[in-house]
Amino acid sequence: MTSKTVHSKLSLLATMLISFTLIIVLTSSCAPKFECRDAIGCVDIAPGKPIKVGIMQALSGSVSPSGTRYSRSVEMALDAIGGTIHDHPVELVRADSQCSKEGGITAGLQIVADPQIIGVIGTTCSSEARGAMAYLSDAGLVMISGSNTSPSLTAANQVKGEDFHPGYFRTAHNDADQGLAAATFAFQELGKSKAAVIVVAADSYSQGLGNVFEQAFADLSGEMVYSGEINKGDEDMKPILEAIVNSGAEFLFFPVFQPEGDLIVLQSKEVSGFENIILMSADSLLLGSFVESVMDAGVGTFYIVPDKPSSEEYDAFVDAYIAKYNEELTTNFHAHTYDAATILLKAIEAVAVKDSDGTLHIGRQALRDYLYNLQGFEGLIGAISCNEFGDCGLAKFRVVRFDDPSVGVDGIKSNIVYLYSTEK
Repeated sequence: MTSKTVHSKLSLLATMLISFTLIIVLTSSCAPKFECRDAIGCVDIAPGKPIKVGIMQALSGSVSPSGTRYSRSVEMALDAIGGTIHDHPVELVRADSQCSKEGGITAGLQIVADPQIIGVIGTTCSSEARGAMAYLSDAGLVMISGSNTSPSLTAANQVKGEDFHPGYFRTAHNDADQGLAAATFAFQELGKSKAAVIVVAADSYSQGLGNVFEQAFADLSGEMVYSGEINKGDEDMKPILEAIVNSGAEFLFFPVFQPEGDLIVLQSKEVSGFENIILMSADSLLLGSFVESVMDAGVGTFYIVPDKPSSEEYDAFVDAYIAKYNEELTTNFHAHTYDAATILLKAIEAVAVKDSDGTLHIGRQALRDYLYNLQGFEGLIGAISCNEFGDCGLAKFRVVRFDDPSVGVDGIKSNIVYLYSTEK
């Protein structure tokens, strides 16, 4: 073989390599670039950058123990998926929504100020969501709550609530069901025909649950003989309690929070005639701190609370929580919040589009559509399905009786006297 022939073959090889390289370059440059076609926009996350998820909970004030535990339930859900989605770390952005409408507004504005936040787990109280959701919805976010229960946030009897906003979801129950359960217990189980209600002024949770109870009790042919309001911070409950005695009520339903609920129970013992009236509150009040506050004054009172999950998965979650945080779970919605967080993280994973370089694109409407169409998700609380109003929770309740303060809140929640479910 001559040197000329060798040179010719090397030149041909070089030409082929250059052509092959050009083909690769041209092919790469011609690869379709992601174009967001989502109706309300996309969030683009560069390689190595975090996926941001907000936590809006009551982290200060009297409800902060609940808000803190719900935040930890979100952390547990993130731990369960290894802390990443499509090789991107998930960053939790916290905002204190303070269990008030004003706190919800402030926290909501904090969240929407960061356009990289995909969605939110929260809030602790329904009033916070009332303040926050208009801003979150307008910004294209989703929020899933494990503990909001006010009908106004979703719907009652298939009619949109006054505080409904697209992008809001909850794994907690709807108080439209809880109020009916409470009224059914009072009228049918206890045989009481005359009832009174005390609610907190300007509180969507208290007002919503109280209103549903009133309507349901009347629909059952009961008579609502008194309906009254207290304000947050009120300390003298005797005037309203005396008015209830004078109304002839046999049953009092008071879905309120601490410390006002403590005072109602304690001062009822000082009002003549109240020994003949049965008292019932709800999960908002039945906390360890309440039991410690009222002690023997609480004996004989009733509480309607969400039915407790019963599964090996739930037991494993509780054991893991106690091991990690070294505290017992005494709140009602920790499992619901864990499920809310898990659903959001799974939804983000499902709708995300990943480029070859690792960039993620998450459509905001695509995320909403995924959640509105969620059916049969197996969570700690059971099979979860969402409807067009954002209600995803289960209508299963237990009525418990406070017989002995020494058994603590868990012992009281185990003293079941009545079960109610809309499931067939």
